[in-house]
Amino acid sequence: MGVSLNAVSKVFDKNITAVEPISLTITPGDFLALLGPSGCGKSTLLRMIAGLETPTAGTIRFDKTRVAGDVAFVFQDAHLLPWRKVIDNVALPLELLKLDASTRRDRAHDALKQVGLDGLDYRYPAQLSGGQRMRVSLARALVTTPKLLLLDEPFAALDEITRQHLDDVLRKLWQTSQMTVIFVTHSIIEATFLAERAVVFSRRPARVMIDHSLSATLPRDRSAALRTTLDFTSQMKTLFTALEAGERGAS
Repeated sequence: MGVSLNAVSKVFDKNITAVEPISLTITPGDFLALLGPSGCGKSTLLRMIAGLETPTAGTIRFDKTRVAGDVAFVFQDAHLLPWRKVIDNVALPLELLKLDASTRRDRAHDALKQVGLDGLDYRYPAQLSGGQRMRVSLARALVTTPKLLLLDEPFAALDEITRQHLDDVLRKLWQTSQMTVIFVTHSIIEATFLAERAVVFSRRPARVMIDHSLSATLPRDRSAALRTTLDFTSQMKTLFTALEAGERGAS
């Protein structure tokens, strides 16, 4: 699913401008990372794409009619229901879509296998590690087979090793699913490894500092070893330079 943003902006109460007019085109099947200083408005932009916030001005258009389940959102916190077993947490979107119990269970089990949690279906969230809970949250987003997956710093609170493992999982899921992914992160390493393209924003109000292709230099198949290569380091430097300029508010 493709998305087009035309002069989209957001102003909150007391005339606080979170996002200056921004125009972006995200093509179907793209993996886009959004980077920027804390509080710059990138999460607000993501929420507007999801329909969780309404733009003050501008338009957001999709290249096809959205139906229930086409767009999935993964938040910073896993937001699992503690009284429901893992498989029932994952099946919740299908329950809301009123699918039958057998279909819900089969599809939830398949989604858990996709994120490497096969065998943990009947545990409760309290019995899982932080990384496992985030995998459940990701499985819940994937269970509807979305055409557009939106992620708002989902791995930020995890340790570095767990975070890299989940980056590997997400990148492989994107490769096999052909869905469009928009990923908000503070991590230059994460953005460089995951994305085909990265947009770096200035400090609030957010405006685009650089719209940079990573796929032009980095391979489609990415392993952990890629993070130690000169090409990878060079791409990180490009993003860091833009991020540093954005922190200063430079053009």
